[in-house]
Amino acid sequence: MRRTDLPAFAAFLAAIALAIPAGALAAPADLVIWGGPIYTAVDAYPTAQAVAVRHGRIAFVGARADAKALVGPKTRVIDLGGAALFPGFTDAHAHLRGIGERELTLNLEGSTSAADAMGRLKAYLAGRPGKSLVYGRGWIETGWPEGRFLERRDIDAVAPDRPVILQRADGHAMTANSAALSAAHIGETTPAPAGGQILKGADGKLTGVLVDNAMNLVAPLRHAPSRDEKRAAFKAAFRVEAAYGWTGVHSMSVDWADVALLEAMDKAGEASLRVYNLVEGAQAGPLFASGPRATPGGRITTRGIKLYMDGALGSRGAALFAPYSDAPTISGTFITDPAVMRQSMAKALKSGIQVATHAIGDKGNATVLDLYEEAFKADPAAGKAARWRIEHAQILRPADIPRFAADSVIASMQPSHAIGDFHFAPARLGQDRLKGAYAWKSLLDSGAVVVGGSDAPVERGAPLIEFYAAVARKDLGGVSDADWHPEERLSRARALKLFTTAAAYARFAEKDLGAIAVGQRADLSGFSVDLMTAPEAAIPKGHAVLTVVDGAVVYRAP
Repeated sequence: MRRTDLPAFAAFLAAIALAIPAGALAAPADLVIWGGPIYTAVDAYPTAQAVAVRHGRIAFVGARADAKALVGPKTRVIDLGGAALFPGFTDAHAHLRGIGERELTLNLEGSTSAADAMGRLKAYLAGRPGKSLVYGRGWIETGWPEGRFLERRDIDAVAPDRPVILQRADGHAMTANSAALSAAHIGETTPAPAGGQILKGADGKLTGVLVDNAMNLVAPLRHAPSRDEKRAAFKAAFRVEAAYGWTGVHSMSVDWADVALLEAMDKAGEASLRVYNLVEGAQAGPLFASGPRATPGGRITTRGIKLYMDGALGSRGAALFAPYSDAPTISGTFITDPAVMRQSMAKALKSGIQVATHAIGDKGNATVLDLYEEAFKADPAAGKAARWRIEHAQILRPADIPRFAADSVIASMQPSHAIGDFHFAPARLGQDRLKGAYAWKSLLDSGAVVVGGSDAPVERGAPLIEFYAAVARKDLGGVSDADWHPEERLSRARALKLFTTAAAYARFAEKDLGAIAVGQRADLSGFSVDLMTAPEAAIPKGHAVLTVVDGAVVYRAP
């Protein structure tokens, strides 16, 4: 959908919102919500006083006085108590099982130093004696007094004999201690695999840091999670996401086996949120053969594949045209051979499968656009309708920004990356390359569709942090500067659509999801803070008060 299509789409929503069947208002609703500002994400009627739901779909949007006629003896009435209601917020880029695993394993998120992270590891080990591998995730060195990555020497001091692997928050680097490196037979002479880096210190010794494909060298040390362990992780993720206020997730890099598990969980009534799966590209063969699939009612839909072009900026794996400003011998890495990607893209286009490709560096993004354009030449009509995506689209050459709209490519971006990267991206990129960094507004102004997500568990995954980042472009302490291009901030109305109407479009569901309109599925998010009027500093301090999926309350704040 280009911006030129949006007025027509808004007119469509307005029409169905007013198209209430004769006599429908006489039938009691299953659920009525009022008592706070209600924002519809529909341009023709942006606000309302009440919403009524019947059989999982929105039956009425309008004045509270009119909604009273829909309250029957069995109608559940929820008074927002001044909280604000929105169309269901969808996290358009997250790793659902990873979110659950973060809750169930050693979580290093928020560590203030290497020493702090090691303190957490020590406490974790104290309650789990033995010699089995310990895995944790969430550290990030930004702001640490040590001024460096976590290294094996840090872990060795706490766990000299037990294998430990601690993954960086971005998922593109990890640190292994000496015991883990030895168990994986990694030494100073071990060659780095294509698309990966094995970092060494000035003395030529291993630091323990493995970047991108080099992480595969220690992967055999981890046992594959059982079906029951996966199920527990998904249940934990559903609880966390619903409590944040998300009603749906576009889940990235999904193992093929997890598709059947999620479908089984839906059948058993255990899938409380709406999930749109994008399968790991190397496992996409069955999806190419079957085409898109969904459970009855569409709660679990699988229609896409996830590919990787390059690495991450923080670990200097993002592919750049020019070397990193703070590491002049490094320009990043292509994780996947473009020839392999061409094959996957051709199969996807032929079978009606959406492609979502991770690209962070300017060279990574330009190369993905080149590959998409090449694929679309084989079938221009199919390419126009494919709604292929670039996940992250973080660093762009200004000349490449108009290519998104011209190629009908969706920019799937995570606003919190900008405020998280604020403290190291200038050093990595230099001032000139910041002009095309995290360029949400420039992309929208060029006519591109931009959709918002969190990349959890890389980031915390809270929708209010994502919304705040999009409209404030400041870190959570309110810090920014002119070099961080505040002109890329979004209006609140535009930011709302990143997580609602655009998120629905990005999963081919704009007629069913994304707005508070009659006939749409009743997915709703309620927050303690009015995102459209509150001071920007108050936004991330709010919390979810109500999460509704298909008309069912899946979370309500105590």
